[in-house]
Amino acid sequence: VQLQASGGGLVQVGGSLRLSCTAAGNIIRIDTMGWHRQAPGKQRELVATITRSRITTYADSVKGRFTVSRDNAKNTVNLQMNSLRPEDTAVYYCTADTISQTSEGSPVAARDWGQGTLVTVSS
Repeated sequence: VQLQASGGGLVQVGGSLRLSCTAAGNIIRIDTMGWHRQAPGKQRELVATITRSRITTYADSVKGRFTVSRDNAKNTVNLQMNSLRPEDTAVYYCTADTISQTSEGSPVAARDWGQGTLVTVSS
């Protein structure tokens, strides 16, 4: 399974960005999807998750500013980021807890990661 993220870029403080991520491959089902981020010199942290039934969780630092959503038919997860702050600057990674089919036809469960997209918030 491959995850392709897009939507990162440079934005001013208080601005908005929308990240999208699409999963592709021999997918049987995708359970929880989400976003993590890693700022320079810091550990990777969880930003938001969304279950297949659209139950969401958020890091305290982004509550009220970020909204995670998904389209199950398109295997896509989105992250709408508003009121961006300099401390939101990071590489953002999408994740998907997938059940996919191997070439031998067996199901396999995994947490798959996207390649990362850079978000830079300038002050």
